[in-house]
Amino acid sequence: HVQLVESGGGLVQPGGSLRLSCALSGFKLDDYLISWFRQAPGKERERVSCVRYSDASLHYIESMEGRLSLTRDVGKNTVYLDMYSLKPEDTAVYYCARGGCDDVPDHWGQGTQVTVSS
Repeated sequence: HVQLVESGGGLVQPGGSLRLSCALSGFKLDDYLISWFRQAPGKERERVSCVRYSDASLHYIESMEGRLSLTRDVGKNTVYLDMYSLKPEDTAVYYCARGGCDDVPDHWGQGTQVTVSS
């Protein structure tokens, strides 16, 4: 049974940092790529970070360039998204999903709320 479970969201002040985790089960991280998306109220879902199959390059959404770091722990079958210098406009529900930059994801997590506010 394929599952992706996000955690680590919460309320943070502007300029703060958060680490989101995406724990995988039912498949191995080594066999798939994982992307992160977010959706703010009243806005469309957008891809925040992904890995391209062709050259394994990392890609981040332009509005968060320089403020994101995507890492993974194969032993824990978990992917992490570290977010820095957070801004109120980063407030959204963040999702991890199975698939790379060029994929339509086939499995999604339930999402974790990130709220950036003073």
